[in-house]
Amino acid sequence: MEINKENAWHKIVSEFAPISEQYGKLHPEILELAYQQEWFKLYVPKVYGGPARILPEILRLLEELAYLDGSLGWTVTLCSGAGWFAGFLDPALAKEVFANREVCFAGSGAVGGTAFKTENGYVVNGHWNYASGALHATIFTANCNLQNEDGSPILSEEGEQVIKSFILFKDEITILPGWSYFGLIATGSHAFEAKDLQVPLNRTFQINKDIKVDIPGFDYPFLQLAETTLTVNSAGMAKHFLQLTEELFYGRTGIKRYKESQLLYFDSEFKRCKTEFEQTRNEFYEAFDLSWISLMNKKSIDENLLKNVSLASRKLAHTSRRITDTLYPYCGLEAAKKESEINRVWRDIHTASQHSLLTFED
Repeated sequence: MEINKENAWHKIVSEFAPISEQYGKLHPEILELAYQQEWFKLYVPKVYGGPARILPEILRLLEELAYLDGSLGWTVTLCSGAGWFAGFLDPALAKEVFANREVCFAGSGAVGGTAFKTENGYVVNGHWNYASGALHATIFTANCNLQNEDGSPILSEEGEQVIKSFILFKDEITILPGWSYFGLIATGSHAFEAKDLQVPLNRTFQINKDIKVDIPGFDYPFLQLAETTLTVNSAGMAKHFLQLTEELFYGRTGIKRYKESQLLYFDSEFKRCKTEFEQTRNEFYEAFDLSWISLMNKKSIDENLLKNVSLASRKLAHTSRRITDTLYPYCGLEAAKKESEINRVWRDIHTASQHSLLTFED
């Protein structure tokens, strides 16, 4: 399957998104598209065979993917985001891992395991939840508390628990069914575990330390990278919901029953929600772009700029969810039909809104 035009892959995603939901994972046609477009390798440097895309263009792409299908946007966001760790990996390991055309990272940001050092590496045990893309991932990242062999914690000079991240291969872990939520179903965000797993020394890494690649903006702070990439998913879904709402309301069979004043009221509410969304979205990109320009020109980002990025991210995520709730009652029973497109978008955006990074607006 060769994709020659952008609108061709738009059509493929739209066609197979509902089937992906039935499967509980991305449809093979969508996965093939992702491999061709290198969506799971967005941050991977060219030295490892990746496209080395920069964050401003990645954000716009992720929003577009989430607009087409929330599960696809979310999976690419989390899996490519885990692939960002390429910049901190042992170069020999990175070359081996990214030689695979279908390489895809999944993992969890939580510290779900323990690891104790041996002569040749570490022994890892643990259980990690919410690994988006787990059913097609080839690599799993896992955060562990370091321990001595007697189980006592290893502490830093400041007296804090030392945490390390590990690269685990698919055949070394066990995927556990754990994704039974009503939205983002095709992300297949299941749990995984490792038991007494011997992991060599070169499969550990720490983010934002000892960057091993030369890509502009690769040192963009991880917190704001996570906040912005998650937020554009909500924005893409909200944009889709706005489109479907307008189509459904004016296409309702019972619309003739409404008074002119009621139609005018809906028109006013819809325009208000759309304007609020577009203004908040513009504010978000303005805040992000300022931070990016600062990083490019000054090699640093002022704390106030980063704070503005975080606030703008949360505001856009909350606005995206709020306008969908405001407009939902005007969409008729089609919006409550679990097989409908608008219902899937509504469920996806409400599931995405539960991510802990974006819980509070300020």
